[in-house]
Amino acid sequence: MLLGRITKIFITHLHGDHFFGLPGLLCTISLQSSPTTTKQPVDIYGPLGLRSFLWRTMELSHSKLLFPYVVHELVPKPDQCPVEEMKELSFVDRDDASPEEVRGKTIYLDPVEDTYALEDNGRFVMKAFRLFHRIPSFGFVVEEKPRAGKLNTQKLKELGVQPGPLYGQLKDGVPVVLENGITISPSDVLEDPFPGRKVCILGDCAGVVGDGAVALCREADLLVHEATLDDTQMDKAKEHGHSTPKMAAEFAKLCKAKTLVLSHFSQRYKPAGQAGEGDVAVTELKRQAELTLDGQDVVLAEDFMTINIPVKNQR
Repeated sequence: MLLGRITKIFITHLHGDHFFGLPGLLCTISLQSSPTTTKQPVDIYGPLGLRSFLWRTMELSHSKLLFPYVVHELVPKPDQCPVEEMKELSFVDRDDASPEEVRGKTIYLDPVEDTYALEDNGRFVMKAFRLFHRIPSFGFVVEEKPRAGKLNTQKLKELGVQPGPLYGQLKDGVPVVLENGITISPSDVLEDPFPGRKVCILGDCAGVVGDGAVALCREADLLVHEATLDDTQMDKAKEHGHSTPKMAAEFAKLCKAKTLVLSHFSQRYKPAGQAGEGDVAVTELKRQAELTLDGQDVVLAEDFMTINIPVKNQR
């Protein structure tokens, strides 16, 4: 993927190994951007405190970007981490901003849906939900909106509508009025819509908080879930705010996710071809998750992996 095509970045939580690389990534995108081409702003979503960190880092390093960025901060709830780890971060808010930064939104939990509404841009809906970790963590959902079904061209011809601009209006959901005064509604001539695809990502966590996550992730086409330690280390995993293959698979099963991808493995698990005597191969994590999912295939994430999600047919 070309870095210049990145327009959205999602930060799950503020542990250094998950966000210290953000300033460098933005600078690399800028270096690979053309100074003569206007690039879209990069929207960055993450926990409260991210805006201050990024602003101070860019200012102290005298970093200049060729494009604007917008930081949208999610305000966590106290039940997302141990009580002693929850910090008051209102002091990090500020009024000044770097020339490249456009002031973003401060996003609060919707108490009815138990989710965070991030963006609805016409093609996709993006939301977040609460995770439990050593510090507040968030999961993210990107869902494609249903696409309009096929036009019933035979019916349109019977109504006296010839191929042309009116077809496009109907396809876009706009009613049309014919010269004879008859109004044609899109629902009259469109077949059932094509369902959209859904991707859910759960970063570091020992589980979800509240009911919003299950509802959001229901029937996800792709669910990415951390599995830091194997099932024999479940107590240790939970103690450190992490998950095991069984925990990830149980959540995927609850959501009826179509494909589970495990990620965030401890370095103790070796690639299958590099596991020596006494080592545990990373494929053991896959086996444990598949056992919980009654044999359903599970994918082990790799750096720069690309997974194709086929376009869905009509229901």
